[in-house]
Amino acid sequence: MFMFNVKTNEKVHWIGQTRSEMREHVAKLGQPHFRADQIYNWIYSGKIKSFQSMENIPKSFRTILDKISGLHPLSLVKITGRDSSLTKKFLFRLSTDEMIESVLMQEGNRTTACLSSQVGCAMDCDFCATAKMGFQKNLSVGEIVDQFLLLQQESVKKITNVVFMGMGEPFLNYERVIKAADLLNDPDGIDLGARRITISTVGIIPKIEQFTKESHRYKLAISLNGTTQNQRLQTMPAAKKYPIHMLIDAAKNYYETAKRFPTFEYVLMSNLNDRTADAENLIKLIGNLPCKVNLIPYNEIGGNYKRPSHDRVTRFINALKNVPFTVTVRWSNGTEIDAGCGQLAVNAGGGVQS
Repeated sequence: MFMFNVKTNEKVHWIGQTRSEMREHVAKLGQPHFRADQIYNWIYSGKIKSFQSMENIPKSFRTILDKISGLHPLSLVKITGRDSSLTKKFLFRLSTDEMIESVLMQEGNRTTACLSSQVGCAMDCDFCATAKMGFQKNLSVGEIVDQFLLLQQESVKKITNVVFMGMGEPFLNYERVIKAADLLNDPDGIDLGARRITISTVGIIPKIEQFTKESHRYKLAISLNGTTQNQRLQTMPAAKKYPIHMLIDAAKNYYETAKRFPTFEYVLMSNLNDRTADAENLIKLIGNLPCKVNLIPYNEIGGNYKRPSHDRVTRFINALKNVPFTVTVRWSNGTEIDAGCGQLAVNAGGGVQS
C-alpha cells in the first residue's frame, strides 16, 4: 500500500512537465515511478478532460490528484469561426485571468495549430494587434502545451503541424518555448515530428545564434517584412537593435551550420513593401541563400496599414519568378473572424488587463 504524502498546499501543474519531472512529483506523493508514466501517457494523449478519466490509476489517487492539482491551466472562453470554416480562432483564459489566443487552420491534409508564447508582446510591431496589448507575461510551458492539447480536443482532424506564430515573441520566452517544442516532439508523448514544428522570431539575433548552436531540429522562421533597414524600421522597432544585414548574416550562419533552410515571413502591406521594386530588392537581399520566402497578404486590424489588392500581390509574385529560393503565398482565411495575431484577445479586453 502506498501512502499519499499531501503536506503542501502548492498545486501541481502536470501539463508542461517532462516524464522525469512527473516521477519526482509522484515520488513525493508516495507513488511508484510507473504511476508518473501512466499520468504522462494519459495527459499527452490529449484525450482526457479530467483525472477521473485515467482508468488504470487507482480511484483513491485520482481523488488526490483532483485535490492537489488542476488538469488544464487554460480554460476555453470562445471559439470564433463557423463549423465549415477552414480557420478557427480560440480565446483562452489563464488561471491568472489574462487572455491568450490560438488558431487552428485546415488546408488539405494539413491541420496547423498556431500557438502563443506570451501574453501580449514587447516588440511593438506597428501592424500587429498583439502589440496594442503591450507585454504582460511569459507563458509557462504548461500554458503553451495546453493550447495544443485543447485545440486537438476541438479539432475534427489530427493536428499535423505547429507554428509558434501567435501572440508574443517566442525567442523572448526561449527556454520555455524550446521545452514545449520538445514535449510536442517526444515520440513517447504527443509525437509531432520536429520538422512539423516551426518557431518564428522578429529577428532576435542572439537567440537565433543560440538556436543554431544548440542544433535544434525545429524549423526557423524569421519575420522580414521589408527589404531595407529603413523599411523594416517603419513597422518593426526591433530592427534598430537587430539591423537587417546582421539578420541576414545570422540566417546564413543558420543554414551553413544546421544545413536547414530558414523561412522568411514577408507580410505584404499596400504601398509600403508590395511594389515590384521591393520584390527586386528582396532578391538582392537574399542572394543565393537557400531558403523559403512565405508571402502573407496583410490581415487588416483597423489601423493605418492595408491589405494589397489581388493584382498588386500577383505582380509581386510574378516579380519573384525564376528566383533561386522557394516562394509560397499564404492567403488569410481568418479576416472575418479577427484572426490576425492578438485581435481576438484585444477585442475581448485582453489588452487592458493588469
